[in-house]
Amino acid sequence: MSRLATVLVHCVTVVGVTLGMLVAGSEGAWAQASAPATAPDWYHVGNSLEDLSLAGLATGAVDRVWYSADGSILYASAASKTFETSDFEKWAGSGAEVPASSDLSSEGTNLPEPAAHLQGFNGERSTMYAFGTFVYQSQDGGANWDNVTGYQGRSIIGEGVRDLAVSPRDPNEVTAATSAGVFRSLDGGKTWSGLNDGLPNLQALRLWALPAGDRGTEIEVAGNLTLEWEPGEKQAWRPVVNQESVREAQIRRALNVTAFAQSGSTIYQGTQDGRIIVSDGSNAPLQTSVQNAGKVERFWVDPNDARIAVAVLGARPQNAPAGMTVQHVLHTVNGGANWDPITNNLPDAAVHGVAVSLESGAIYVASDAGVFFTRTDVTQLRFPGQWQPMTGLPQAPVTDVRLDSGDNQLWAAVEGFGVYSTLAPHRLGDPKVVSTADLIARAAAPGSLMSVRGARVTSAQAGDLLVPVLATTDAESQIQIPYGATGDTLALSLVPAEGRQIGTLLPLAATSPGILVAPDGTPMLVDATTGTMLDASNPAHSRGRMQILATGLGRVIPDWPAGKPAPADDPPAVAAPVTAYLNGNPLAVTRQVLAPGYTGIYLVEVELPKLVNYGPAELSIVAGGHASNPVRVYIEP
Repeated sequence: MSRLATVLVHCVTVVGVTLGMLVAGSEGAWAQASAPATAPDWYHVGNSLEDLSLAGLATGAVDRVWYSADGSILYASAASKTFETSDFEKWAGSGAEVPASSDLSSEGTNLPEPAAHLQGFNGERSTMYAFGTFVYQSQDGGANWDNVTGYQGRSIIGEGVRDLAVSPRDPNEVTAATSAGVFRSLDGGKTWSGLNDGLPNLQALRLWALPAGDRGTEIEVAGNLTLEWEPGEKQAWRPVVNQESVREAQIRRALNVTAFAQSGSTIYQGTQDGRIIVSDGSNAPLQTSVQNAGKVERFWVDPNDARIAVAVLGARPQNAPAGMTVQHVLHTVNGGANWDPITNNLPDAAVHGVAVSLESGAIYVASDAGVFFTRTDVTQLRFPGQWQPMTGLPQAPVTDVRLDSGDNQLWAAVEGFGVYSTLAPHRLGDPKVVSTADLIARAAAPGSLMSVRGARVTSAQAGDLLVPVLATTDAESQIQIPYGATGDTLALSLVPAEGRQIGTLLPLAATSPGILVAPDGTPMLVDATTGTMLDASNPAHSRGRMQILATGLGRVIPDWPAGKPAPADDPPAVAAPVTAYLNGNPLAVTRQVLAPGYTGIYLVEVELPKLVNYGPAELSIVAGGHASNPVRVYIEP
């Protein structure tokens, strides 16, 4: 196998769901069988770390830290969960009880800041630490203090120190719990490092954006901060400005509401005490008080008809009568004049987020008890079916759910753990054909790799042409459009393993390029010299050569049969002219062929010029006049 083929095998393993079906092999051995899927296959996007430019990578707020009696175990408590580490690298859940505070008395002590708390080595006052806005150390019983976490008026371990513990075996080992997680010093505070790797404490509250083009996943965390997991990122979530998030936060504060949504001139508002107010700019606002309801958490509004909406509400209020049903999901089709409960068999748990597929009639909710879905036509007053739980996520509250633009992929934000995505289960009853490159519905082209989301396909036909089925699972199949396909549309006939034949019409173009990307938006880019994957941790270099892996570039010369891996030597060349662009500027294309050893994957090699500006850049290709999806590439000198 060539070096490129070896790289591609590695890529396939890394990127998971989207590219997990890209297969290589010898002639006649290109099909791949997979085990049946028994539960949703969730893909974890990113981790639970944040890069906030502190002394180490951060996470969510931690309330308490303490050591075991011999100092061999460190404990941390956050969001009513307790964790422990014995190697000070890996965290695990713990059943330890949170101890009472062991602060030293501040009476008679000259505190370095008002209301600071004191801790000493084994309860002594010879080596003392004070904590409040910053951490301070004193070696003379508190007569003098050194600020050991302040730099230019800012704390290097996060705003607000909530707790501090001194190791019982070393007065110079001190650990702090802050709004940004756990930080530790082994030299009395002279240097600090984060202890947040593997600590599931990312307080994700909202999904604001999903990967698209060169944009990554964007979430809101506690403190009205928006973070992005950049395409190709390997380390941490990074702060980013999301204008939609900023605008909604400003509106909620100004109106003193907990939920807000607007479609055209219609505005939905929800309050802490379960009131829903709907105004359309012409009539007096309609106000509904939901009996025994928690706060209104979120709205979904039909983008085509603002009278149709779904509201989700939080936890049972303390004054709700025992045994009385508390509504968590409501539905209106008349702009809030009436709200019908559709909570049905949902657990009595707070619901924080909602997503709806109008096309398939599916509703998804994110709750403290997990993700649930049901089917109903939300455009009409109908009693929906029973809510079904979705398995496979960590046992933690789910704070938001969202569907991608094609209603193919479901995304969930899980408290503490971060973001996950999977095939939206409604697709299992309503399959859809999309480009394998990025799971977007786009025109097919001769030779394209296409994914059938939601069905195990055993055979496929396009008129008189056999369509190779390259790989299948219970949830998805991958096919390749024959190179001989012609016309403006392609009548595709799919035969699933169970059920009746599926017929669909696909737009057909001579070229329909798509750069292959992972679910988090990481593009398949390879350094042509070293054969390694390019990403944020391994950027491309000025004047280097880069290989772009794509599909949909159309016919090749000489002709090549669909379903057969390209040869390792002298692979067929792309017939259509191919250009590449970096931030809108053309790049020199030195090679455009089928990827050796692979089926339906094209390789476009480009030469980077001498660059002045470094960092992230937008990369795209154009084949036969049709542009691909833009992706993000990182470049260094």
